[in-house]
Amino acid sequence: MLTKERHDIIVKTVNDKNTVTVAQLVELLGVSEATVRRDLNALDKKGLLIKVFGGATAIQEPTRVKEFNVPERAKINIEEKDIIAKYAASLIHDEDLVFIDSGTTTLKLIDYLKGSKATFVTNGIVHAAKLASKGYKVYIVGGRIRPETEAIVGPECIDSIYKYNFTKAFLGANGITKEAGFTTPDVDEALIKTKAIERSYTSYVLVDHTKFGLLSTISFSNLNGTSIVTDYIPETFKYFKNLTVIKELKKN
Repeated sequence: MLTKERHDIIVKTVNDKNTVTVAQLVELLGVSEATVRRDLNALDKKGLLIKVFGGATAIQEPTRVKEFNVPERAKINIEEKDIIAKYAASLIHDEDLVFIDSGTTTLKLIDYLKGSKATFVTNGIVHAAKLASKGYKVYIVGGRIRPETEAIVGPECIDSIYKYNFTKAFLGANGITKEAGFTTPDVDEALIKTKAIERSYTSYVLVDHTKFGLLSTISFSNLNGTSIVTDYIPETFKYFKNLTVIKELKKN
């Protein structure tokens, strides 16, 4: 079988099935595993498929995500956000210095802290008020208030975050793709998230499964820059070798 013919079969198979493993291609083509891997590398470089750990996935046009305001987002995927937040809270220990990003899933995390003695820093106005009302030690960063997300942003906020050495950071995202990584609609919020990741020993992005394959305007981290806590991962993302998943909480 000629190389071009083999490549055509691989691309068609990947597009038909959406995801295919090296083992499946070896059986289909009757060639060695090394040959299949070389073919996948070549096709990935041409942009005809996405080579992932153990196989390949089809090229898919990411869906552009609309930004919802806080009340709208609070009504979406409530159950998924709840189980993600509960697990994320279990990762926090009394000696931690924790950054909590603004967002509806990170806000739910506060409900599950159960008397934590950790110290918290946040750019979420509602988050700070909720932490304080529950008796937790909390610092709120300075800067400009962004009404759409009730988040504090801007140069002053970045300067405030820069002085901290967080043990853990918990962040939200509006979309996740292989090429763009974690994305969010606002450049100022993206800069805050990037700085929080930079200043944290460990950082976690809390996202439900609907965020995979969505693309927002601004990237704040690539896929190997942080870890994910999610309810489950769509099949097309399962083989991304740079995707670090701390917990998959509910199977599809």
